[in-house]
Parts: sequence; C-alpha cells; structure tokens
Amino acid sequence: MLGKTVDFARKAGVANAWTADELPALRWDAVIEASTAAELPALAVELVEPGRRVVYIGISQRPSPVDSRQLVLKDVTAVGILSASGGLAGTIELYASGAVDPRPLVGATVGLDETAAVLEGRIVTDAPKIQINLSGTGAGAANRNSGAGG
Repeated sequence: MLGKTVDFARKAGVANAWTADELPALRWDAVIEASTAAELPALAVELVEPGRRVVYIGISQRPSPVDSRQLVLKDVTAVGILSASGGLAGTIELYASGAVDPRPLVGATVGLDETAAVLEGRIVTDAPKIQINLSGTGAGAANRNSGAGG
C-alpha cells in the first residue's frame, strides 16, 4: 500500500512524497503521517526535530506502537485526527468551485451490499478511497476506475 500511495501522490503532483526507503536525510520540523503502515507512526517520532509536532491522519489495521519516552524526551506534540471535520467546509468549497477535482481520489463506488467485500480487501483499486453508496447498490464495474479520474 505504501508504494501505491506514494505513486498516487506523485501522479497528483505531490513533489515531496517518498517511501521509507527513499526518505532523504533532512531536518523535519513537522511530520504528517498519513499511511496505513503499522511501523511508520514510530518512525515519525524518530524523525521529527525536538520540540516540534507529529500529526497522525492514517490508521493501521494492526496496532502501531509509539514509544512515549521519545515523545516526552524530545518534547514532541503528537496530534491524531480521525475525522476531516476541521477542514470539511474548506474542502467542500474547493470541490464546489472546481478548484479541486476529487474524482482521482475515488477508485470505485459500491453499494452498501458490497461494504463487506471492501473491508475484507476483496475490492481493491489504485485510488486511495472507495465510496459506498448508502442509498442502494453500487454501479458495479462501470463505476470503478483506476484512480486516474475516470
């Protein structure tokens, strides 16, 4: 997943996106950890400069241990954000104005009846999101894309 996510970010124009193996040796004043990899939350704390901040917006299926001693000794602020509520109004405005096209983010739209298949990993796309239509069944393969905005 990490490689696919980085590939997607690069295709979307994010210049500074790396896999863990490609990460350059730089000073990190802040780290936004947005992966689903269980080992990367701890790496974020290791990388960030003392007195700085780590923001967690990704969540792993497995526990992701972080050494609280490192947080304390480095005086690091760690913030977890599970919902998008803080940025929702601005996001809606950008989508409505056409300034941001959300279509490349959604790899498929499925019906509520296919939710279990999504959660079990039987429906997979190149894009980071799968939309679930709560009002009925999905559009099936006709409404699945490879994350290329289709």
